[in-house]
Amino acid sequence: MNFKGKTAVVTGASSGIGLGYAQELAARGANLVLVARSKAQLEKIAAEIQTKNSVNVQVIAQDLSTPESGQKLLDALNDLKISPDILINNAGFGTNNRVSKENREKIRQEITLNVVTLVDLTAGVLPGMLDRDFGVIINIGSTASFQPVPGMAVYAATKAFVRSFTSALWGEVRGTNVRVLTVNPGATSTEFFNVAEAKPAGALAPVSEVISATFKALERKNSSPSIVVGGQNAFMAGFTRFVPTKAVINIAAKLFLH
Repeated sequence: MNFKGKTAVVTGASSGIGLGYAQELAARGANLVLVARSKAQLEKIAAEIQTKNSVNVQVIAQDLSTPESGQKLLDALNDLKISPDILINNAGFGTNNRVSKENREKIRQEITLNVVTLVDLTAGVLPGMLDRDFGVIINIGSTASFQPVPGMAVYAATKAFVRSFTSALWGEVRGTNVRVLTVNPGATSTEFFNVAEAKPAGALAPVSEVISATFKALERKNSSPSIVVGGQNAFMAGFTRFVPTKAVINIAAKLFLH
């Protein structure tokens, strides 16, 4: 796909996977709108990207975990006269606790950010993409979406929603030049586990692996609605379909329930 001169909106762009997407898209000639809470960090990243690439980079400092977040961001884009060609719904976080011990406000924010804002932004930019007959929407899922996860019940459920929603959307845009994809990473070297106060079950994969897998998927002629990053992760995600649900839940509980 040719991204030169297109405009990409990347949420959660201040670090980790979001930053990786921003850097790769800029290298491919796309202009950027970087969205995260920290304006100072975004401005630093924007300056670095613009120094390295001949692209325009704008920043929007916004918390996306409130119910009105999606509309606020769409309004900000409209004020900038930007109609996104590419949307990377990367912003999200997880919590690692028993539901009975969860902070209810925090898990409301988790559901809002991981699900509500993602859907609202997708629904907001999709009509313009269809009108122009070009667009890319990448929604970040997780290998946690393939089974219930005691100890991360809310996070895994939000990512299962993301995968289901995006796959259905993939079916709706078939026959157009709008590409829709769920990217499901496993444990990746980002701030995720620090924020979630959880320990990864294995070695952390580099962010570059997620980015590389995404663009390889976009370049395939026969697009898929969803990919799993990493061969071992793909095997385990498929393996859960052939194992009794109780056994899968018990295995996940041993890893994340405390």
